[in-house]
Amino acid sequence: MGMMRRLLPLKSLGIDPVYRMRRIWRHMGEQGWHHDRNLVPKTISLGGGIFFFVQKKRKAVAEMKKIWNDKEWREPAILLTGIGIANFGAWVYLIALNLIVLDMTGSALAVAGLYIVKPAATLLTNFWSGSVIDRTNQRNLMITLDVLRALLIACLPFASSVWLIYVFVLLINMAGSMFEPASMSYITKLIPEKNRQRFNAFRSLIDSGAFLIGPAVAGILFMMGTPVIAIYLNAAALVTSALILSTMPKLEHKAAAAVIPTRMSWEIIRADWRIVIAFSKRHVLVMTVFFLFSCMMVMATAIDSQEATFSKRVLGLTDGEYGFLVSVAGAGIIFGAIVNTVFTKRLTVAALIGGGSVLVSLGYLVYAFSSSFAVAALGFFILAFSLAFANIGFHTFTQNNIPVEVMGRTVSVYGLLEALLIIMVTAIIGVASELVSVQPVVIASTAVMFGISLLLFWMSLKLTAATSGELASATNKS
Repeated sequence: MGMMRRLLPLKSLGIDPVYRMRRIWRHMGEQGWHHDRNLVPKTISLGGGIFFFVQKKRKAVAEMKKIWNDKEWREPAILLTGIGIANFGAWVYLIALNLIVLDMTGSALAVAGLYIVKPAATLLTNFWSGSVIDRTNQRNLMITLDVLRALLIACLPFASSVWLIYVFVLLINMAGSMFEPASMSYITKLIPEKNRQRFNAFRSLIDSGAFLIGPAVAGILFMMGTPVIAIYLNAAALVTSALILSTMPKLEHKAAAAVIPTRMSWEIIRADWRIVIAFSKRHVLVMTVFFLFSCMMVMATAIDSQEATFSKRVLGLTDGEYGFLVSVAGAGIIFGAIVNTVFTKRLTVAALIGGGSVLVSLGYLVYAFSSSFAVAALGFFILAFSLAFANIGFHTFTQNNIPVEVMGRTVSVYGLLEALLIIMVTAIIGVASELVSVQPVVIASTAVMFGISLLLFWMSLKLTAATSGELASATNKS
């Protein structure tokens, strides 16, 4: 399930994605799904207990066509196109990179090292990157980062050693760590508050679509040639994304240029950290909700690190069953994104981020206590379906509650803290699984995660009540 959280910022992708994607692609071939225009059957039954329908897909597509013809949504639709192309390329690149390292070294440990590089890049970047993001033209910064990543990725096939590949991947992930908060700030400026939840729903749908299509295309490319072709495809996708971004408007005010220093310094970075701390103290409820959601995702990342071991040793799943289990989660997140796209106006942000998080935790609990494939599949579908709601709620919450003037710094600083927690908690759970056994550790971890999600739900409702009270008070005074 770790790969599902590709939609979330700064989250790990779990372990051994090549293995998982191979199983998904093989299972899709066995079922003949790739001949279906909708990619999956209209109805899938697991043990007669789980049914989900994707007839809503046509409504979602109709909504997207309507948006494209709406002048107010023209620029957001173009931005979504760029995001979709970049994410599609990222999945192709991820699988190809793993195969290149595996072929070069023959070591699973060397492949695992690629996933240590990402949090390391976050630690090296996020303590200063927010100061740059909030003081520059975010559109131009995103274009520069896309082009830089494309050049670095294009250099990967020429790397003669695995250590040189690690250096390139570190630089690519450092650019990616800057891109996420920069894009968050730009989207917040571009999209009016009334349209943000709907925009995030479409973004979730596009991201989850890239998750399914990207590995499938990668599999076709691997059959036609070498992983190098897939690497170049991702570089081309990033260049295309940069070209699309170049058509987007510049949203920074001219007055903002006056506050941009001629050079960055440690004094400026320290001052920006003090600004983030002061903002957090003034808006305790907002940042508590933000931090609790990050903590919940930290626990999810750590639990996901034990997913393959749990599925094999505890559930005794075959390779085919494990691959189908992951495909169930993929279908769940797609279905959740479609439901959000269709019913976005009827769902509040508190319900999305709070209720969605509780249901995600419940899905993990069902999975942790499972002893059969059917129960594990039920847990996977619940958590994947709910993850789409929680993810959309988180993005909308961040855009609506953190001022765009300090968004880059705030998201970067909290992202740094999250990366530290991911490394620590993942290590603790990994060691505990070796010393005790996998299932008790996973159960205890999911219980902690469930407690965090309940606190998050309560705090989000409390924040909503406080905000409503402030609005009512302001209305009475006027």
